[in-house]
Parts: sequence; structure tokens; C-alpha cells
Amino acid sequence: MLYYLFQYLHRVHDLPGAGVFQFITFRAALALILSLLIALVFGKQLIRMLQRQQVGETVRDLGLSGQMEKAGTPTMGGLIILLGILVPTLLVAELKNVYILLMLITTVWMGLVGFLDDYIKVFRRNKKGLPGQFKVIGQIGLGLIVGGIMYFTVMLP
Repeated sequence: MLYYLFQYLHRVHDLPGAGVFQFITFRAALALILSLLIALVFGKQLIRMLQRQQVGETVRDLGLSGQMEKAGTPTMGGLIILLGILVPTLLVAELKNVYILLMLITTVWMGLVGFLDDYIKVFRRNKKGLPGQFKVIGQIGLGLIVGGIMYFTVMLP
């Protein structure tokens, strides 16, 4: 979004410095810094919130040493990773690029699979989570979608 805003400001109002958003190296560095800030600022708050709501991992007793230390570890921490990827991408990337769109679709899709797995573990009290066959089906489906889109966009002039 910022990409298009600064592109408009550069083209229409000739704002000094707005043209720097045209350089992918600047946008990549800005995305890196934004991602780091999001993870540092919101990560700790999200983990505390998950601990307060007791959204934690239950551990099966397998008789292994140190396994009970994981009990109560907050799950759904992938939300930090998703925020750290999606927010900077939506802010600084050129959203008309098919590869950016594929990355966003892939990230959200796999984030939903992970969320569903954690949801089943925590709220449905099923320690196994989402069955492996559904995870594989989701990944194969995503692979077919991404592969098809890439194949047909490369084939088009």
C-alpha cells in the first residue's frame, strides 16, 4: 500500500524522496525492519496473552526426561510469524506482481493449516491435532494451485 501511495506522490505531486520506493532494495530493507519490529513488539504481548488464556500445549507422558518442561508452552505462536510476513508485504510490496500474490496465498494457506492443527490440539483437546493425511492433502492442493498459476503465467506473453 505504501508502494502505491509513494508512487502516486512521486508521479503526481513530485514529492522529493518519494521515488525511493521504486527501488526493490529499499522496500526489502524496509520490510525486514518492519518485520523485526512487529516480531519484537507484538511477539512478547501475544505470548503473554496466550499464556493468560492458557492456550498451551498438553504433553503426553512418554517417560522422557525433560518432556514435562514443555507443558503449558503457548501454542499458536505462528501468528507472530504470519504478522511478521504479511504486514510488511502488504505495506511495501507491489501487490500486482503474481509472485507476491502467490507468496501471500501460500503463507495464508499454510498458516490456516497450522492454526487448524493448533485449534484441534488446544480447544478440541485432541493431542494429535489435525490428521497427517489432511495436512498432506492441503499441501498437495496448494502445490497444484501454485504450480498451475506459475505454469500458466509463464506461458502467457
